[in-house]
Amino acid sequence: MNFCCNAIAPRILLLAVMLAGCGAADKDAPVAGKDTAVVDNAHRALEIARTAIIVDGHIDVPDRLALEWVDVTQATDGGDYDYPRAVAGGLNAPFMSIYTAAELEAEGRSKATAEQLIDIVEKIVATAPEKHAIARSPDDIEKNFANGIISLPLGMENGSPIEGDLANLEHFYDRGIRYVTLAHGLSNHIADSSYDPNRQWGGLSEFGFEVVREMNRLGIMVDVSHITDDAVLDVLEVTKAPVIASHSSARHFTPGWERNMSDELIVRLAENGGVIMINFGSAFISKEASEYSAARRDAYTQYREANGLEASDELEKSFAQTYAAEHGAFPFATLDQVLDHFDYVVKLTSVNNVGIGSDYDGVGDSLPIGLKDVSSYPNLVKGLLDRGYSEEDVRKILGGNLLRVWREVEAVAASS
Repeated sequence: MNFCCNAIAPRILLLAVMLAGCGAADKDAPVAGKDTAVVDNAHRALEIARTAIIVDGHIDVPDRLALEWVDVTQATDGGDYDYPRAVAGGLNAPFMSIYTAAELEAEGRSKATAEQLIDIVEKIVATAPEKHAIARSPDDIEKNFANGIISLPLGMENGSPIEGDLANLEHFYDRGIRYVTLAHGLSNHIADSSYDPNRQWGGLSEFGFEVVREMNRLGIMVDVSHITDDAVLDVLEVTKAPVIASHSSARHFTPGWERNMSDELIVRLAENGGVIMINFGSAFISKEASEYSAARRDAYTQYREANGLEASDELEKSFAQTYAAEHGAFPFATLDQVLDHFDYVVKLTSVNNVGIGSDYDGVGDSLPIGLKDVSSYPNLVKGLLDRGYSEEDVRKILGGNLLRVWREVEAVAASS
């Protein structure tokens, strides 16, 4: 059963044709026959999106719904994800991010928060079980795909809910968690965070090494997004299974920003058999957007501290508008720049080591032109085709590479 909604597909096709100039191949192609090639790739992109299993490594729907519940099994006015748009884009397996804010560890509220977010995903499924199902394995994803159901695998963003007890890791595995991002915005009891100047462990903590070993034993993918370079190297030293970076991009394009992965780490990840899943957020994609975001963030912090104000989404949004009026509009990345990251990783390693980790619903209003929500995957597919990727390679990028890693992680666990 296919996922493409005939009522919506023409709109996506039109968008793909309008964005035809984004591919590097088109820029250099002879004029003769160019329009035909553009339309052919647009149609091919829709067909591939309709028939491929598209896995997105990181979508923040649960955190969005924790702030305000809306029924994403129906069309929604806000956010980046809902069922109709996912169908239009061909999305089959968005990893639901079970995100725990770093500050909650000190408050002892991490585990409870993670439980509540898993409950939210279960509520999505219960609302319309003919549309969504939690997936605990690649086999589940393939079965759901055959039945026309969108899989919702679970990834835990921030390992703080483990709370120093490996039994909690097994508990969350039983609840469906299939990857864990070891840390987030602050260093925790498992690993140092790339965002945190306090490098208390110099990589992984002693308990962090135990966590990685236990994840290998259980069959949970280790996610190295957010952690420091030293922590990534520690993970690669101890793991017996391939690892992922569920929503990171190439640091080559954002020099000095440790949140993205260095060339060395991308190569080491590939040697491990792992996959880097490209984050679509503009600050992850272009130097200009990264520098603008950093300057705005620093200015926002200074503004709050100077006026004794507590952080809030409303305050930050208001400040962003004022900042834009004074410093110019936010420089959104483009689809073409996103494609550059895929190309760069492939040239460093191979087409077997890159995937999609959009961070939809997690990067606010910073998504690139042409990739604004989950209906946009055909535009990405067309861009890859325009750059000369084969259909086989496109299918690997869309989901095949992540499913291969997941199966290898399962095999390591089965042999433990």
